[in-house]
Amino acid sequence: MLFNSFVFICFFAMVYTTYLLLQGRVRWQNVLIMVASFIFYGYWNWKFLILVFLSAILDYLAGLGMEVVKRPGWRKAILLGSVCVNLGIFGFFKYWNFFTESAAQLLTRFGFQADFVTLNIILPLGISFSTFQSLSYTIDVYRRELKAVRNPIDYLAYVTYFPQMVAGPIERGTNLITQFLTPRIISPAQAHAGLFLVLQGYFKKVVVADNVGLIVNRVFSDLPGFQGLDLVIGALAFAVQIYGDFSGYSDIARGMAKLMGFELMMNFRNPFFALSPQDFWRRWHISLSTWLRDYLYIPLGGNRHGQLRTYLSLLTTMLLGGLWHGAAWHFVAWGAYHGCLLALYRAFDRDPQDMDLWSGHRHKAYVLAKMGLMFVLTQIGWVLFRVSTVSEAVYLFTHAGLQTSPVTLELAHGLLFFAAPLFVIECWQYAKRDGLAPVHLPMLWRTPVYAALLAWMCIFGVRNSLEFIYFQF
Repeated sequence: MLFNSFVFICFFAMVYTTYLLLQGRVRWQNVLIMVASFIFYGYWNWKFLILVFLSAILDYLAGLGMEVVKRPGWRKAILLGSVCVNLGIFGFFKYWNFFTESAAQLLTRFGFQADFVTLNIILPLGISFSTFQSLSYTIDVYRRELKAVRNPIDYLAYVTYFPQMVAGPIERGTNLITQFLTPRIISPAQAHAGLFLVLQGYFKKVVVADNVGLIVNRVFSDLPGFQGLDLVIGALAFAVQIYGDFSGYSDIARGMAKLMGFELMMNFRNPFFALSPQDFWRRWHISLSTWLRDYLYIPLGGNRHGQLRTYLSLLTTMLLGGLWHGAAWHFVAWGAYHGCLLALYRAFDRDPQDMDLWSGHRHKAYVLAKMGLMFVLTQIGWVLFRVSTVSEAVYLFTHAGLQTSPVTLELAHGLLFFAAPLFVIECWQYAKRDGLAPVHLPMLWRTPVYAALLAWMCIFGVRNSLEFIYFQF
């Protein structure tokens, strides 16, 4: 069930109306959320509901077990059991074919006859997000940073919460579970912010991402048919597409949660205004980057054991972060690339972390130049992310340039027309340092902004319910 489908809009309208009728009855609201979440997920493939349920119950029991058992060894054993089962399910569905096919290709190159078993495995929707969210719960209970949830309904409602179940944000129990245990009060300000986020999210998806995606598909489906500036436009279009698509989903998820009285973490904060790789990952997919920091980078040693160990920890973390995105070598290359960027900037970049256009730490021209450099470096990474093979990446990097073709103007016009409104909104939010800047306008100015977003959606919105890019991960 896609957010941008008529079926989902009807589904959410019915669930939300019932939810409001149950206002003040936390237990029954949680039952409703649990049932609605199972329906939402089962609409895609009901068979995977069994997997979701069994995995959730395992982690629920693991949490209770670690709270009851006092012996450190037994608590660690329970945690390891939960981690192994979660990662085992995750690894089997996501990486079995990838690793077996890669091993077969490697052995064939050395002259061996390889006959590995490969399966036609369907990847469960949102498994990367749900696995990390479940792991954070059991790890936090083990660390005694969170108390285990006693009621299974409350836990199932938390772990399957449908607005963010499929593509995040990856929530922590320390933030979201506590909200399931207390009455939710929906204030007018919260409802207003939620409506704006839903509106902004749909605008990013159906107007910006889906229209720009047509340019991306046109170029990347026939790379040898394009060269010069056309390839540059195609690569830029993908950066706009993936940001509009993914941040659009996160906005809709956060907006629906606000309408229900929940607060989900912000997942994007104007990432293309980043000044360094560290700054980029504080702005892009924040729920994943902080998860990797807290549960992987710091346990690996972080920056506590010298520069070399720090660089190895960064590279390892980003390699696994790249592999988290998909079972393909270009995702591994993308992760390694960002790991190298993080290490290089850590070694040579001494600018303050909070530097921006208004901090006064550097001249504005210097800050803008640094921002431009980081945008270019990020764009190179997006090429690695989007291509399917090494040869495609090599072709794009070696044939991109300033040469034009008969279709260059058409491609550029399409990109600028749909990216410009998003760029204006991003600049506004960045200048105000406020992701909800339009919400805080006086009504006289706020109304035409909302009307313009709605008009663009009605006129230019793609009517087909196209899948969100991160549903694949």
